[in-house]
Parts: sequence; structure tokens; C-alpha cells
Amino acid sequence: MDLHVVILAAGKGTRMKSARAKVLHRVAGQPLIERVLARAAALDPRSTTLVIGHQADTLRHALSRHRGLTFVVQEPQLGTAHALLTTESALGTAAGTLVLLSGDVPLLSVDTLRKLVDRHTSTAAAATVVTAVVGEPRGYGRVVRSGERIARIVEDKDATSAEREIREINSGIYAFSLEGLFDAVRSVASANAQREYYLPDLVAVYRQRGLGVETVTVSNPDEIRGINSRIELAAVSRIVRDQKTAELMAAGVTIEDPPTAYIDGDVKVGADTVIHPGVALEGRTTIGAGCEIHSGVRIVDSQIGDRVTIFNHCVITNARVADDVKVGPFAHLRNEADVRAGARVGNFVELKKTVLGAGSKSMHLAYLGDATIGEKVNIGAGTITCNYDGVTKNQTVIEDGAFVGSDSQLIAPVTVGKGAYVGSGTTVRQDVPPGALAVSAGKQRNIEHWVEKKAKSEGQKAKVD
Repeated sequence: MDLHVVILAAGKGTRMKSARAKVLHRVAGQPLIERVLARAAALDPRSTTLVIGHQADTLRHALSRHRGLTFVVQEPQLGTAHALLTTESALGTAAGTLVLLSGDVPLLSVDTLRKLVDRHTSTAAAATVVTAVVGEPRGYGRVVRSGERIARIVEDKDATSAEREIREINSGIYAFSLEGLFDAVRSVASANAQREYYLPDLVAVYRQRGLGVETVTVSNPDEIRGINSRIELAAVSRIVRDQKTAELMAAGVTIEDPPTAYIDGDVKVGADTVIHPGVALEGRTTIGAGCEIHSGVRIVDSQIGDRVTIFNHCVITNARVADDVKVGPFAHLRNEADVRAGARVGNFVELKKTVLGAGSKSMHLAYLGDATIGEKVNIGAGTITCNYDGVTKNQTVIEDGAFVGSDSQLIAPVTVGKGAYVGSGTTVRQDVPPGALAVSAGKQRNIEHWVEKKAKSEGQKAKVD
């Protein structure tokens, strides 16, 4: 049977108090709506329709990479039943099952969705509702049953005092038979506290018509947690991160203080790696086996090899670090930095669009930008590749075995040849041939007794004053 997915994402999310659309806020590094779309894709639906409203153009742009996603605008926004009704033109004469998801419910598992579809199709129900039993149901619609069968759903604001005692709640996740669905939705009235068209009212409509309505109750209520505030966003992010750290530790990763680890869902970490407190691993980062990541490190969209040590307070973004490298403390690798096997990047060294060859080292206080540095090169403290001439970025090449002395400036474009030396304090404006020594500082001149003369001069000036 054909399967279609509709995701509701039109709301403003007033309680978020944000200029950003609610479904674009991030849970553990990933926008809410992206997590929901990933769950929907796992069902392999024939179509996926997103109902948008607030910041519709922003959402279209943010989700433009999703091929085949249909957008429908709900304007004005008159409730969930009205939101579903806006998809009628997009779904046309589609038949089969429609799964309705909420763009702000990011923890629903694929397993639960498959159970929902299986229950719905196996019972030939007109509607199937995902529910949960919770300790604190306040704010949620209550599931009112007649015997063991669901009779209706009543919203919290419309519930009686007795109904508010019910602990089984509606998740807002449904499966519907498309046959007759939109005609039934049109019959939903707005006689409620909010004067909106509530989709849960469809349950009572179907039961009155003698149509089957089923439920699937999740065992973990966190799956159906919706997000309406920054507090709820943080709480759900913590759940996701706790799941991730547990998964990594079960696979052989040591995480010394899991509550302080911020590890996104797509991050991969090899066995026997040790992650110290206060580490953030974000985006599509991969960490190899046997690494040690010290406190205060942030790594984003980067690939780290095996047996790498990253000392405290380094920032690594969009970079590649090969096996057996040591980085930091307080180093910054960014924008396609590429550190080859066995190299060493020390404290307060920044690499940008730079290859640091195997076995090479830059230990202190250097900026290496737009450079290709060969193997077994020594970069002295305070070295700068001056890559920007005010108009364009230019390349510096330092070939294998070269030695660059401290406090040197290399004015790109320039090449330091294989095995060449650059003396300390040199400004290199021309290529240095292989095996040559480049110096630019003048001959040292010592002025005898200068300190004594200076002190006498300053003393005489103080007496005059």
C-alpha cells in the first residue's frame, strides 16, 4: 500500500522567543526538522509534504537540498486540522496511508513509526494514534477511552477536572487512511477554548461514524516530547547527547565525564580513544582509534586519524589530521588545514588552508596560511606566512627538510627550497634556493656603556623637572 508523509511545521513557536523558525533550532547540532525528515525518509514514502507558514521562504531555502519535498503554505494558521486540510491539493487523488508527523517532535524512533504503520494497515483502521503514559500530563491532550478502545481526545484546556487526571496523552503523531480523510477533516468544528480546528477531534468523528481507530503506545515517553521553549530544547538535546555518549562508550570509547561531553549524532569515534571533560565534537567529525582528546577541545566537521593527541583548548574546523600527530595546546586548525602523519602543531599555532608535511613541526606562536610545507620541516616560533597582499591570497611553499628560524616572515608568493635555512628574524621576499641560507637582518652593532649613559641622562632630566 502506498505511504505518504505530512509534516506540520507552520507554527511560529512563540515561546521560543526567537527570530528563527522553531523547527530550525538545533537539537545536538541538528535542526529539529532535519531529524524529523530523516525519520520520515526511513519509511521510504511515496511522497513527503511539509506544511509551512511562519518564515516559509526561510524554511524552503534551508531545506532546498531535499529533493522531492513538497511545500504547502498554511495561511492563516487555524489549527492542526486546518494544517492537514491544506495538503489536499498536494496529495490530490493519492490513496493508501498518510503518516502525520510534527516538526517539533525530534525523538520519535523509526521503530515506533514502523509499528504505527503496521498496526494501522493490519487493522484496516481509519486512524491510528501514537500515545504515551506519563507522570505529568499537564499541557497534553488526554486520551479518553471507552473500555479498552479510544473514544476521543480532549485538549488540556478543554478537559474536565476528571479528564485532567488521565495520564495517557496524545503525541500528535497519526496514521490515517487517505480514503475519505479530507471530507472528515472538513467536518471538524472549532468549538473549543482556542477557537481552532483540532485534528484530535477527528478521533471522535470517526468513532461516531463507526470507523476503526487504533492506538500505539510508546514505552519511552521521551520519544513523543515536543519542543516549545528553549528549556525543552536543552532538555531534549541532553537526551540525544546522553544516548550518543552511551553508544560510544558501549563501543569502546572512554568518556571521562559524559555530562560535559557535547557529541553530535553523526560523529564517529574509534575504540580506545579517551575523551576528557568539556570536549565538543560536532557535525560530521570522525576520530580514529587510540586518540586522546583533552579538555576544552572543539572539533567540527574534521577527520582525525589514529593515535592522535589533541591537548587542551584547541579548535579544529574543517580540517584533516593524520595518524600519530600531536596538536596544541591552544592551537587552531581551520579551512582545509591538513596535518600529515607524525607532525607536531604546538601552542598558539594557527593553520589555515595549509599542508604540514609528515614529521614536520611548528611548536610555538606561528600563523601558517595558504602554505604547502613538506616533510621534516622546522617552523620556528613567531613565523608568519604573509599570504594576503591586500587583493588576493598567495601561496607559500616550504620544501622537505627546510628550517625556518624564529620570528621570520615569508612574503607570498615565495618558495623555500629543499633543505634551505631561513635565519631568525628574516623577511623572505624572494625564493630561497635548495640548500641556501636566507638572511635579511643587518650586522649586529653593540654600543658600549649605553645603559650607563641612558641612566645618567634620565637622572639629570628628573632633577630639572
